[in-house]
Amino acid sequence: MTDKTTLKDAKILVVGGAGFVGSNLCHHILDKHDPKEIWIIDNLLSSEISNVPEDSKVNFILGSIADDRVLSKLPKDIEVVFHLACYHGNQSSIADPIADHDNNTITSLKLFDHLKECKNLKKIVYAAAGCAVAEKTFEEATATSEDAPVSLFHDSPYSISKLVGEMYGNYYWTRYQLPFVKARFQNVYGPREILGAGRWRGTHHTVWRNVIPTFIWKSLQGEALPLDNGGNASRDFIFVKDMAKGLVACAQKGEPGEAYNLASGAETSIGDLANLINAQTGNITPVDLKPARDWDRSGKRFGATAKSKEKLGFTASVSIQNGLSETVDWTMKNEDLIFRTMKNHNLMMKQLSRDS
Repeated sequence: MTDKTTLKDAKILVVGGAGFVGSNLCHHILDKHDPKEIWIIDNLLSSEISNVPEDSKVNFILGSIADDRVLSKLPKDIEVVFHLACYHGNQSSIADPIADHDNNTITSLKLFDHLKECKNLKKIVYAAAGCAVAEKTFEEATATSEDAPVSLFHDSPYSISKLVGEMYGNYYWTRYQLPFVKARFQNVYGPREILGAGRWRGTHHTVWRNVIPTFIWKSLQGEALPLDNGGNASRDFIFVKDMAKGLVACAQKGEPGEAYNLASGAETSIGDLANLINAQTGNITPVDLKPARDWDRSGKRFGATAKSKEKLGFTASVSIQNGLSETVDWTMKNEDLIFRTMKNHNLMMKQLSRDS
């Protein structure tokens, strides 16, 4: 077992640190772990600069880790890395598989190859995707464990690229002893996930990102919440503050080469989620029942939590009711910001509507 990695007085790199999860992680580390420096690399493809903490310990580099000029700006003595950058979401990757490859696959390979020369590196934590290993079922779901078998057939380029990232990391661990740890994300939600953040990515999912911020926004506007497949699908929703703690636990206690689910362990149907959100916002508009998405076979899933609890000492503590309440409050307080980022894509959204 490796010694515990400390973040106190450490030089830390957060790739994707202006994004939803990355920015929450940076705030958490600054508040709780007293690092020496945090270096953030972000190309702002699906994020907003306003998410970056205004702190003297934070250094921001605008650009992609696929660019050698960007990587050359990093200190040689980085100690802990969180690789959270990605081309956001399944639907965007289906619309543009090449962009997904350029932003999810090449980026990971370039980063790992660069980091193998960093002699002070103690841990690199990679944001892996629970959806890439979960069983495809609309029957009763069982908790997806870290050693679940991986299919060679996937619903999206995003799912494929996240698995390829794991494989590249495993290779650099076995070949170069890169201290690579896989944090398998379930469905993260919470403050700082900004609808419309970043640049146009070819589909309406540039604006309507994940289900919870979309539902909260539409519910606050008194709109009907759209339930694909009648809301029968289910997910494991984990609050972003819990996710930040889980990522830190992976850095502190995770064993190189191992995978750890960062999950709540609770299964919530999309129909129940809609009802919870409407109850919190007071929205009385009936839900809009829709057919299943033609590309999505994932159906029902949630993550097993035993390994992370035993090996990392990590347990998600925020209930979905409390997490949703905090997220609704944040959305209401940041309404002007969200309106602005969504408005940036009005022209392209109208063009999509005309073309469909």
